[in-house]
Amino acid sequence: MNIQISDIGHVIQLAIAPVFLLTGVATKLTVLTNRLARIIDRTRVLEDRLKVSPNGEYAAELETLYQRSHLINYAITSSTACGLLVCVVIAMLFLGDTTNLPLDQYIAACFVFAMLGLISSFIYFLREIFIASRFMRQQHLQSLTQQVR
Repeated sequence: MNIQISDIGHVIQLAIAPVFLLTGVATKLTVLTNRLARIIDRTRVLEDRLKVSPNGEYAAELETLYQRSHLINYAITSSTACGLLVCVVIAMLFLGDTTNLPLDQYIAACFVFAMLGLISSFIYFLREIFIASRFMRQQHLQSLTQQVR
């Protein structure tokens, strides 16, 4: 196997776009894990308050937080799978180009699955945001109703 410098440069050029995608996925994972951490912190506070005295509002908020945490977990799992598949794509690009193995179909399949993982992650993330926004609107309406009374 005799690899020329120009061949390595060509492979690096091929791998640049997936590397940028990987950077975006890593940033998205940071956002998702921060949201999950905030949900967990709020859940702990509410669980401690519920141990002291039962409260319907706290229980309702806790149920919403559980729903949100499940959706964020699914989004994190999908994003992580996407990142893993992008890494596999990069590795196969290098392997295929340096060994002349016909990996084109495998690379394309992994990239498509990575995009499906990214799409599903965005869908779960959007759903979690909708639930959080709906709960905030409900809380706001309740506070307005109590102020009127």
